[in-house]
Amino acid sequence: MNTQSDDCGQNGVRTGVDTPVLRTTRLVLRAPCIKDVPAICKIANNRRIAEQTRRLPHPYGAEDARQWIEGSARPAETRYLVVQALDDAILGAVGHWSSTGREMEVGYWIGEPFWGNGFATEALRGVVDHVFADGTREQLLGCCRVSNKASRRVLMKCGFQLVGAGMSDSRVLSGLVPVEEFLLERSVWRSLKKWGAA
Repeated sequence: MNTQSDDCGQNGVRTGVDTPVLRTTRLVLRAPCIKDVPAICKIANNRRIAEQTRRLPHPYGAEDARQWIEGSARPAETRYLVVQALDDAILGAVGHWSSTGREMEVGYWIGEPFWGNGFATEALRGVVDHVFADGTREQLLGCCRVSNKASRRVLMKCGFQLVGAGMSDSRVLSGLVPVEEFLLERSVWRSLKKWGAA
């Protein structure tokens, strides 16, 4: 995986925040910029996606996209657009954040037209590799709705192991939903990389 820096400074959004560009086989993971608002809205304005995430609203408009982009400048959170390397099409988003100051969690979503192509798995692997490669984290958390079998498969393909269940807020459903909780330890990631399975 190749990395380079891209802070979207030319658009005046992420000044002072250095988000690396991550490259995988088919994808470019990069910081979102204001110029991306129309494309983000087009793909994110889908209730089927929003119902599977905690924070994605529905309907999803330009102001939602702007707030998400501006929020990507927070030091405790890194947000990437998932972009197809072949044609620069925006496919979705992936990122990581520290909600408790100690634990880092990952999250992702892919636009419905691109489901079933392995893009979420490839994007999440790119982020996991980047986070663990810097040597400061020993584990990552992941979470998905109990009803979301596709997301469960993504986490498990990336080496995450089921550690429990709980309840989580859903912005679009305005309440709590049952979720499964997953954990990936650095030692497991390292073994998977060594075996060529991740």
